[in-house]
Order: sequence, then structure tokens, then C-alpha cells
Amino acid sequence: MMEKVPADSARSERLEVSRLHLLEAAGGWYHSFELPDGSVIPGVIPIEEERARLARFGLPADLTGRSLLDIGAWDGWFSFETERRGAHVTAVDCVEIANFVKLHKRLGSRVDYRILDVYELPDAGLGQFDFVLFLGVLYHLKHPLLALEIVCALTRETAVIESFAIDAPTWTENPERIPWMEFYEADELGGLLDNWNGPSVSCIVSMARAAGFARVEVVRAAGTLATVVCHRRWLPVPADANSGPKLLSVKHTRNNGINFHTAKDEYISWWFESDVADLKREDVMAEVSGWGVPAMFLRREEGSRWLANTRLPPGLSAGWHPVRLRTANSAFSAEKRIAVNMPAVSSELDLTGSTDGVTWEANTIDQSRGGHGSFWLRGLGENADCANVQVWLGGEKLAVEYVSEPDEFGGRQVNARIAEPLPAGKYPLRIRFGGAEIEGREIQVRG
Repeated sequence: MMEKVPADSARSERLEVSRLHLLEAAGGWYHSFELPDGSVIPGVIPIEEERARLARFGLPADLTGRSLLDIGAWDGWFSFETERRGAHVTAVDCVEIANFVKLHKRLGSRVDYRILDVYELPDAGLGQFDFVLFLGVLYHLKHPLLALEIVCALTRETAVIESFAIDAPTWTENPERIPWMEFYEADELGGLLDNWNGPSVSCIVSMARAAGFARVEVVRAAGTLATVVCHRRWLPVPADANSGPKLLSVKHTRNNGINFHTAKDEYISWWFESDVADLKREDVMAEVSGWGVPAMFLRREEGSRWLANTRLPPGLSAGWHPVRLRTANSAFSAEKRIAVNMPAVSSELDLTGSTDGVTWEANTIDQSRGGHGSFWLRGLGENADCANVQVWLGGEKLAVEYVSEPDEFGGRQVNARIAEPLPAGKYPLRIRFGGAEIEGREIQVRG
């Protein structure tokens, strides 16, 4: 159990976390630089420590042809060093740092230097990067999880997060401990107004996974800092892997559709079969367009049938995306697909048939048999699903429960159920998808 620290003692300790006086003494140089002519610009952080930090990140020694984004570059040691190793580097900070500009010119650097706030990055048109550095930024932000989602969306392979952590000196891995964070309303941390939060090490790890990273590892926790390396992909399938699970269905958790929107907080439900008797949540490795997605929830449904829930990973482009799933010691399942940011579009709908869903009697729905109707349509878009196909009888909206794949002629079957009992009689049928709508046929409803 963690020892409770008196409030006044904790506040005193937090106020002491500052290197501002050291930065002023070093003439504003946070990093030390060794220049091509052998001269050295001394900063707060010695060159040996900078090299050791970079080595911990696990990036390739040769970065030729790779892209890297350095968020919060300050005076630019990591930007210029990774450029020297061959990377195409974009450096970002929220204000222009004079020392960065001086070095950029002196080194003849090609680093693309941008002045942007973290929350402006999604609309800055930067694209995605093989590697993203997010060093000394997280605790400066009012919205840390949102910022990590932005970082994840910009990352193709690996991101490195380095942050102040309240328990860095004493941290040990403990999955049973609930991650936690301190909030600083004013200048409680280091006497600075732009320090907003102090996460625990496990909080940084958990937030990184929640933001969309598949694998997260702590490579150092000491002093006041924790360094966490975050990967967007799972480790390769083991050479001796078992056969993959059978992926039965992949649906939107809230509406059972196949359409997802990146601007919303949306979740994926994965139904699959696996013979692993003691399957754990951590063993489920879902994947969307090659990016790993950690399972948030796992439940055995019946026999070998399981349900897992994941978040929609950030950084997905509009269009169709393949999805698949494996367990820790298995190969991947066969693929299914989901639609992302795709509008429902149809120029014209054509109703070719309507029957009771049980008796198959034409233009009839029998409520004594469950109130199911089946409708055959042409003109539904490729991404038609239970959420964007809408069916009404008179003024009552039916619950759409199934939309089939297109047949060879482009026709699809839509099954809908009368949700609230209707008096027996005839009702006009109306079906809508996208910008198209059909109505006029009468359906006989029986009690």
C-alpha cells in the first residue's frame, strides 16, 4: 500500500521540481550541442545524457529515409541529431525558440520547423510519421489524453513519451494498482503556470494504450521523469503459433452497424471463437488496417464464443479498413472490414419485394409471429448497415436488425421488426438510405 504523503509536504516537493534557474544560467540552452567544428554549446542537459536518452528510445541507428516528428523540440537537439542520422524531420513547438533558429541556420539544417500548439496538429496537414517524439510536453497540457490520441494518430510505428511522473523514483510495475494523476490548478508544479498535471508512471502507460497504442513499455523511471515507448503494431506472430480464432462478426458497439466516425468516441465489438480456455483480455490482439488495438473488455459468451471490445484506433483515413484478430499464441483470423468516415449515399432505391419475416406472406407482417418484416431492395450503398437503413410503417420506426451483403444483381435483404405493437390494419411503408427514399407500398399488419 502506498504511504500517504501529507498535503503540505507534497506541495512543497512539487514546487521544487523546476530547472528554470538552470536554464537561465545556461543562457536559455536546455540541451548541449557538439557542433561540426568540434566546439560545444553547454546546456542544462549534458551531451552524454542526451545520447543515452536517445539510445533508450530504441530507434534505428540509421534513420535514412524515415520520417520523424519532434513535438516540443525546444532548442532542437533531438531534431538535429535524428536529421544527422538520416531522418526527414519536422520539429514543432508552441512558440519560436531563438536558439533553435540560430542552430538551424548554423547547421544548414533542412528540418521543417513549425510553430503549432499540440491541439492544432490534426489540422496542420503534416501527414503521419514513422516516429514521433513527445518529450517533456505531456504534463504541460490541460487535455493529456486528447493530446496522446493526437500523437497516436500522427504515428505510423513508434512514439516516445517522456514526462514528469509523480512516482518515478519509486515506481515498480503493479497491474493491480489503479493509475492516478495529480491536477495543478495554478503553479503547484515547479512554480510554473503551464504545468497542469502530474501522472503516475502507470497512468502514462494506461493513457497511451487508451489513446490507441498497441504495446507500451516503460524503458526508464528515475528522478522526476518516466520514459515510455509506444508501438502501434503487435509483435510478429510466433513461429509456432496455433491456428487463428474464427472471427464471427465485427460491429459498432452502440448500433451494431459497420460504419465508424473518427470524430466521435466509438468502440468496436468483436465476436469470435477460440479454444483457449483461460483467455485473458491482455491476450486478445485486434488489428485495424495493420494497427494493433488493445482489448478493453473480454467476456466468454457461450462455449468457445467470446466477445471483446476495443476502441476505434486514431489516424484512420476515410474508406474501408480490414480488421482481424489473434490471441497471444495464435495466427490471425480471416479478415472482415469496417467503413470509416463514409457517408451513406444512394441516388435511387428500388423495392423489389416485401414479406413477413417468418411466414413469407407478401406485403404482410404478422405480430403474432414476432412482427418481423423482410424487404428486398436495390440501390443501397456498399456501406449500408442496421444503423443507416431506416424503415417506417406509418409514423412508427421499425428496428432494423439485418442488412445482407449484395447478391449478384446488387439486391439486398433488410430485416426489420415492429418494436412497439401496432393495431391491425394497413400502413404505408417508407424506407430511407442516404439521400434516397421510397414510400407508397402498403403493408398489412396483423395482430
